[in-house]
Amino acid sequence: MSGVSLQLMVRYLSGSRCSPSAVVWSLVGFLLFLHLYSLVSHNGGKGGDVQLHTSHHTLFRELEEVEEETIQIPPPKGKRSPRAAKRRPKRSTTLIDEFLDENSQLRHVFFPDMKTAIDPMNDSGNDSLNYFPGRIWFDTEGNPIQAHGGGILYDESSRTYYWYGEYKDGPTYHAHKKGAARVDIIGVGCYSSKDLWAWKNEGIVLEAEEANETCDLHKSNVLERPKVIYNEKTGKYVMWMHIDDGNYTKAAVGIAISDYPTGPFSYLHSKRPHGFDSRDMTIFKDDDGVAYIIYSSEDNSELHIGPLTEDYLDVTHVVRRILIGQHREAPALFKYQGTYYMITSGCTGWAPNEALAHAAESIMGPWETMGNPCIGGNKMFRQTTFFAQGTYVFPLSGLPGSFIFIADRWNPADLRDSRYVWLPLIVGGPADRPLDYDFGFPVWSRVSIYWHRKWRLPSGWRGLK
Repeated sequence: MSGVSLQLMVRYLSGSRCSPSAVVWSLVGFLLFLHLYSLVSHNGGKGGDVQLHTSHHTLFRELEEVEEETIQIPPPKGKRSPRAAKRRPKRSTTLIDEFLDENSQLRHVFFPDMKTAIDPMNDSGNDSLNYFPGRIWFDTEGNPIQAHGGGILYDESSRTYYWYGEYKDGPTYHAHKKGAARVDIIGVGCYSSKDLWAWKNEGIVLEAEEANETCDLHKSNVLERPKVIYNEKTGKYVMWMHIDDGNYTKAAVGIAISDYPTGPFSYLHSKRPHGFDSRDMTIFKDDDGVAYIIYSSEDNSELHIGPLTEDYLDVTHVVRRILIGQHREAPALFKYQGTYYMITSGCTGWAPNEALAHAAESIMGPWETMGNPCIGGNKMFRQTTFFAQGTYVFPLSGLPGSFIFIADRWNPADLRDSRYVWLPLIVGGPADRPLDYDFGFPVWSRVSIYWHRKWRLPSGWRGLK
């Protein structure tokens, strides 16, 4: 249809006496019409989608009214910490400097104290079921949740959500003078919930090794970003994670399995997937049951993606290099209406940086960059992903196009006190950035992460019934 229409348009313009400017504007208008037509065709002509997804956004309308932040940097008071002074010794102080400075007068803004903690067991007032990004979050026993760099698994058999992540409840130190801040491996924490708000501590489901220094899980090594998926064919829960040594030179993935979502998980081995170095990583399970690994490689200069074997215990020989030379890490992959989306961060250690959204029609690529998805706060909030780093994007069943963006607000001075930033992510509306390597706009929708100091899931979400 579009090819025939274009031919007719060209014939009409060539046979008319239109001025060059009129011809140009006619072509622009026609291309915009084709773009709108492609959006409708791509979405199958469904009424709700033609209206730019407004129907399922009704429940989220309040969350799309973003909050703004006005934070004034106070005048210098006392001595700045060595970490902040070393970062920008000759520049004027920025909010990032204040964020990294444990002696900053703004410390309470980024890391509110215990008095403001989210406590599901002692919170029956207006704050019940509300998320407060950056606040301490207690489990049902009244202890801060330890599930950093993690992900969420919904277990169909028990109708329960499980949150897995790094258990960092130990002292922060530097292994050597130039080493990054770290906490010894304690293990992978697991929490269960029926509503994604009140979380019960299920314990450490994969524990560190105390004695055997040759073991990948020895406390002196690194275990990061654990993710768990369920294999229907084998009946096993499979965990993948980043495994490294204290100097980050091993750059491998580790695999563990369990018969139950609450473990214990048995550690199998580590390897370099496809023979490449692997650091920040995630696992994505597609609708057809095929699982994929996505990891930062080549010294974090690019991402690699490839399918796992049917038992989810190894990679296949298939791998594709994506976002080459873009230096992205912390991939968080999700899917909506046949399009694959991904949120990534830059590579700046524990310091926050700008998130980018990416999209592809095929999970193996090509992947296009869509720009910064963050909305609200202020310019610095958006440029630092609300002073956090993404780790997972979780779909909200029953609310098409609605997700929770899950991120960590790292505290390099005391990693056990790192916070969680959960925010609404909505896929909807036309993309507002053209393709990087082609003419025109993509057919996929815009990705938006909305900033809120306080928010809750819509009452219409079935998980809260």
